[in-house]
Amino acid sequence: MSETPAIEALRGSGLLFEVVTTQRATSVEQSAAFQGIEVDNLLKTLVVRRGEGDYLLILVPGPRAIDWTKLRAHLGIKRMTLPDADEAQAVTGYPRGAITPFGTKQPLPVIADASIPGKGTVAIGGGAHGVNLHVDADELIAHIEADVADVTKTG
Repeated sequence: MSETPAIEALRGSGLLFEVVTTQRATSVEQSAAFQGIEVDNLLKTLVVRRGEGDYLLILVPGPRAIDWTKLRAHLGIKRMTLPDADEAQAVTGYPRGAITPFGTKQPLPVIADASIPGKGTVAIGGGAHGVNLHVDADELIAHIEADVADVTKTG
C-alpha cells in the first residue's frame, strides 16, 4: 500500500506510531474491533467551520459527540458548522471518515477532548479508509500541539 500524506508527514517527525490497516469499517465500533482496541480509544477527527475560510479540527473519542454549547463557549463564538464532505475534503485533503490532523493541505488548529489525555494507545485516522495510526494519546496531543478542552458529550 502506498503511503498517505499523513504517514509521509509523520516519517522522521519523532512521533512513534504504528500503521494498522483494516477493511473499511461501517461504524466506530466495527473499526475499533477490526483494530483490536477499545471504542473509547478510537479518535474521530472532525472538521468544524468557525467562519468563511476558518476551520479547525476536533478530536472526539469514538462513542462521543461534539457538545456544541461547550465548544462555542470554549472558543468564545456563537456560531459554527460542520462543512459538507466535499468542503471538508477540500480543506484537509482527506475524505470524510479518513480525516486526520497529519499532512493536511493547510495547518489547522486542533482541539482534543479532555477525555483523551492518559488513554494510552489510541487509534486515529491515517488519511485513507482502512488506514489507522496507533499512537500514545499524550504524545499525540503534544506533537500536534492540541488545545485540550471538555468539548464532547456521550453520543
